[in-house]
Amino acid sequence: MNRDIKTIVSQMTLEEKAGMCSGFDYWHTKAVERLGIPSIMLSDGPHGLRKQENAADHLGLNRSIPATCFPPAVNTASSWDRKLIERVGNALGVECQAEGIAILLGPGTNLKRSPLGGRNFEYFSEDPYFSTEMAANYIKGIQSQGVGASLKHFAANNQEHNRFLIDVEVDERTLRELYLASFEGAVKQSQPWTVMCAYNKLNGYYCSENKYLLSDILKEEWGYDGIVVSDWGAVNERAEGLAAGMELEMPPGILEGDKKIIAAVNNGTLSEDLLDKAVERLLKVIFKAADSKKEKVVRDMEAHHNLARDIARESMVLLKNENNILPLRKEGTLAVIGAFAENPRYQGGGSSYIIPTRIDIPLKEIEKLAGPEMKVVYAEGYRKDNLTGRYSKHPLKSSSDQPDMELIEEARKAAEKADVAIVFAGLPETYESEGTDRKHIGIPEGQRKLIEAVAEVQKNTVVVLSNGSPIEMPWLDSVKGVLEAYLGGQATGGAIADILFGIANPCGKLAETFPKKLSDNPSFLNFPGDEGRVEYREGLFIGYRYYDAMEIEPLFPFGFGLSYTSFEYTWISVDKKEMYDNDLVTVRVKVKNTGTITGKEIVQLYVKDVESSVIRPYKELKGFEKVELSPGEEKTIEFTLEKRAFAYYNTDIKDWYVESGEFEILVGKSSKEISLKETIRVKSTTVIKKRFTRNSTLLDCMSDPIQAEIIKPLLESIVEKFGLQGNSERQTNFLKGMPLRLLISFQPIPFTEADLDYLLQKLNE
Repeated sequence: MNRDIKTIVSQMTLEEKAGMCSGFDYWHTKAVERLGIPSIMLSDGPHGLRKQENAADHLGLNRSIPATCFPPAVNTASSWDRKLIERVGNALGVECQAEGIAILLGPGTNLKRSPLGGRNFEYFSEDPYFSTEMAANYIKGIQSQGVGASLKHFAANNQEHNRFLIDVEVDERTLRELYLASFEGAVKQSQPWTVMCAYNKLNGYYCSENKYLLSDILKEEWGYDGIVVSDWGAVNERAEGLAAGMELEMPPGILEGDKKIIAAVNNGTLSEDLLDKAVERLLKVIFKAADSKKEKVVRDMEAHHNLARDIARESMVLLKNENNILPLRKEGTLAVIGAFAENPRYQGGGSSYIIPTRIDIPLKEIEKLAGPEMKVVYAEGYRKDNLTGRYSKHPLKSSSDQPDMELIEEARKAAEKADVAIVFAGLPETYESEGTDRKHIGIPEGQRKLIEAVAEVQKNTVVVLSNGSPIEMPWLDSVKGVLEAYLGGQATGGAIADILFGIANPCGKLAETFPKKLSDNPSFLNFPGDEGRVEYREGLFIGYRYYDAMEIEPLFPFGFGLSYTSFEYTWISVDKKEMYDNDLVTVRVKVKNTGTITGKEIVQLYVKDVESSVIRPYKELKGFEKVELSPGEEKTIEFTLEKRAFAYYNTDIKDWYVESGEFEILVGKSSKEISLKETIRVKSTTVIKKRFTRNSTLLDCMSDPIQAEIIKPLLESIVEKFGLQGNSERQTNFLKGMPLRLLISFQPIPFTEADLDYLLQKLNE
């Protein structure tokens, strides 16, 4: 329906306009009936609908209506499948329409700076390019159904500790290349209806009133045309937040925010024109939601459950498969051990907690597939917390922390008599949830003792993990198989059984690095901060970027995952060997299934700047594609790279900049297993005018061809006078840090202040 929004705003009173900038209640916006402005409903997500009909909260405390609990972001990310995550969005959009929800709060695309982050299960990855690609396709899916997405939490919300007040201190280049880049592509590609600002401060300013973040970058630079909504309770000063670019405060706060806006307009500290523009943005989204509302939408919950099972299968990661212990043969005796097999952990806790429509139990699903020739026995092994995903009174404590020797002994006996033992282990709900970070990356002591005890008597032991973030595995060498099931949603049990018995071929890969120990992690010394602030001292080097730079061997690298078949990378080509930075380059790669069954491979493309004048990661992910191949089949995968694939953020010019030189295109199975390489030369089209001063070094001058010619006679004189001919290494070391002003002090070279002034004049022309 066409509406003249400006005219509508002109007819509103100041009080009505201010009122539009906060909610009516916990989940609804305000209506203005006399002007035909409806109220719309928002609801928690992101991996399922958490619609509350009675008592409302934003912490997952009070019950919501049943909805499909899809696998959370930690799983969907591990699928590396853009089309699959778009299907998730489609299904969520349908369920929202059926329940009258206009905006679903998700996806979360904050980076996993530390494996301790209590909300890591809700986020995609440690890599910004990968995160923004997954988020963009989730948004496309949900908004294709006429339901808005809310990209969150903008920005640098990478921990739960002190999240309401913590001041995140991060340098501009790191902010741009990592923590903003994980949002940028999603905004530009998919234009989510809303962007949710984070609780924390960023470089001294609350995100809810950070004009540089919300207006200068998000709206002006990136061209965002939706609205910014606060995280629930993230508002510090309402009028300042509105001036910075935050249109909607949720929840309303007993109209205090409205009063502050009115007072600010009346006393002249907030322009009414700015308020009008904010209301125009709000009405654009509200009317879009109202016009997109569909009547009598019916949810096919069976189809959505089956989709949840597909997603879980596509995202589980096979980490170890010694002697092809998996898939299981349907014969002999199988011991299924661990309380998670009977009472699965399938989602995280907090505001994303979903009441599922049904739950597949792993033990039952295994029994269904085992067949008549296989005997399945079960042993509990440890006691699982009797929790429902809500906050615990004793965070980071679990009933499986202390070994129950009686249960472990029962498990040992069951395993000893079996042909194969499957141990279900992982992290209890109390270990990882919104509101609290983990203190370590170990599993409960009782579970660790159980795995060790079972492996001691059963050489054919496989561990199935249920966790939302990396764990250490001191028992890894004593077991033959490890399946990282993560938190597989309500259909996790069926998906696990499908993988174990080979009904499905595992094809997920890690979207995060698993360290061998916590101290290997780059943020170890600076997480979670103290005295109200956290410094991101690791800078650009998080995740695989750090492990590459420090040559630290991780437990499992970024991008790693095994299959029941094998793949060979046979050929790579580029359509141009030399290019300008504003050109496109096409990379083609051939991949072949060299095994005996159909499988899917995730082809990963990284770019390396061979020689850079600034600090850069060794390589960065710039492309990925998931391809299905039957036995013996070979396919050509095509990637198109543009400027950003080669650029870094130059803080001097405040833009993305490609430094002229050689770049390597690296293609492989993981960040550590590179199979193919090609080299291209990229020439910059951006001329950066350097300003030379008395403290510029000789090598600064030599780095530019024009200035190098000016400085050449002087350089030759220095080399001759000091006898440096023929010793390029010594010459380079000598000149490297020498500022121009020191030329005056050197003898027997005649060089005066007047000479220096003349030289600087020539260099800066």
